Amino acid sequence: MKTIILMLGILAGVALLAGGSVRAAEKVVNVENTVCPVSGAKINPASGMEPATFEYKGKRYNLCCGGCIGRFKADPEKYSKIAAQEVEASQKAMKDMPMGR
Repeated sequence: MKTIILMLGILAGVALLAGGSVRAAEKVVNVENTVCPVSGAKINPASGMEPATFEYKGKRYNLCCGGCIGRFKADPEKYSKIAAQEVEASQKAMKDMPMGR
């Protein structure tokens, strides 16, 4: 009887893994935005406000404070797009910056 229960447990575990019901841990990518997409404030831990993050579709967005999480959750498409635009503009500015000699 113990053998049957053990075998059923093993088979159930294998079935879960094979059936895709158990998702592999997704790697979360940090967007590395430096401006809060919700408030527009520069993310600065020295400002006295405790920065926060919010994960959406496998990406971690930086927010200026925990108070912005609710607004981000309410419209994540809007705020993730704002963050992406900020990062893109920052990267372009760095690329266009003349190299020092």
